[in-house]
Amino acid sequence: MSMINIALSGAVASQAALNASSQNIANVMTPGYTRQGVLLTAQQPLMSGAVTAGSGVQVTSLLRFADSYKSQQLWAANSQLGAHDTMQPYLTQLEQVMNSSTASINVGLDGFFRALNAASVDPSSSPLRQQVLTSAGALAQSFNSLSQVLVNQRTAVDAQRGSMVTQINSLSSAVAKLNQEITAAQARGINASGLIDQRDLSIDELAKLAGIQVMDQPNGARNVALLSGPPLVADGLAATLAVQGTASGAQVLTLQFAKESFTLSDAQMGGQLGGLGQMEQQVLVPLQQSLTDMAAGVAGGVNAQLAAGFTPAGAAGGALFSFTPGSSSPLAVVAGLQAQDLAFSGNAGTPGDSSNLLQIIGLRGQALSISGLGSVTLGDAYTQLLGRLGTQSQQNQTALTTAQTVRTQAEESWKSTSGVSQDEEATNLVQYQQMYQANMKVIAVANQLFDSTMAMMS
Repeated sequence: MSMINIALSGAVASQAALNASSQNIANVMTPGYTRQGVLLTAQQPLMSGAVTAGSGVQVTSLLRFADSYKSQQLWAANSQLGAHDTMQPYLTQLEQVMNSSTASINVGLDGFFRALNAASVDPSSSPLRQQVLTSAGALAQSFNSLSQVLVNQRTAVDAQRGSMVTQINSLSSAVAKLNQEITAAQARGINASGLIDQRDLSIDELAKLAGIQVMDQPNGARNVALLSGPPLVADGLAATLAVQGTASGAQVLTLQFAKESFTLSDAQMGGQLGGLGQMEQQVLVPLQQSLTDMAAGVAGGVNAQLAAGFTPAGAAGGALFSFTPGSSSPLAVVAGLQAQDLAFSGNAGTPGDSSNLLQIIGLRGQALSISGLGSVTLGDAYTQLLGRLGTQSQQNQTALTTAQTVRTQAEESWKSTSGVSQDEEATNLVQYQQMYQANMKVIAVANQLFDSTMAMMS
């Protein structure tokens, strides 16, 4: 093969390499861009003979510097980060509310029993009796305020879950569409690196919302499935995720893929969706039940003891609290109750007697059965609930910090293979420019030799 053709192949190869470096430099700030390069291979001689050097160089393929394992690590780290990051704002808000003086049930209990102790000095005093009623209302309000916060958080969880399901469906459809475009491009011999980058970015966003498994297919497609197994994307087909309400008011996740239908547990989904499920099932629901048990214990214990006593007029005692389980305002002072209706006396004929009042005061030290805590005293129940929440929040914060570190490390590991280095590309530009110039010099020399040969023959 002539010098000109050999040098021309070198010039074409260096031009392809310069194009790849130019594309890399142009996308140095593009999120998710995977750098590209050329694979150069020496062409074998077309003619036989020991002194035939070869036929030049060819660009065998355009390389895409991607590592599937590092991408998998990147997506797994994003799922973990999404789960803990979603839970923390809810936990932080709960801690702040439960520790505040206005919503703390311990503050309400202290005020109520302090008023009872003050009334025990003079059970017949109307102002002291009225203070008991006032403090009972404040205690009920503290239960109701915290209960409303929990209801609001569950409402927010439901709304956020619906939004995430919409995002998951949109991203799944995008991945399925990109699978089709990538498969078609590769079948026609077109470089699909840009489409693959778009798909990987969509998968990364999907991984943040839910824990996923990603499987590469021989045709260039990537199938995506949830951690529990149901498919989200298979080639060009995407599943549809939906939220359905139940008679109890809870939400259930369902997934429809082709003709198959799946019921999912969002607490096991991973990602932000899994974080919401864990927050609801492991924190909000148990805390609501514990709060209900406490309110029932307060209302039941105080009302039962008052029923055993007598008012200053000698009448049998009645209830101080009304309890409504399942309501956002579970506790209230009985409507129309007057200070003189409180049955503090243990003897119908002794209005100034405080023996029954002392029994009410003693309720604070009696054991109650609280869901999630077991048998605890009324005075210790809220403190233990607050401690349990603090532990959950601290554990999640620690896990969040770890997840952030793992995600950062996964990103750096991905960039070490797929990211664009400006210094490296600058070096490549110089080398490929020199390669191009050298090949053009060979062509010039070949032309001079050709002219010289023609001159000798003329």
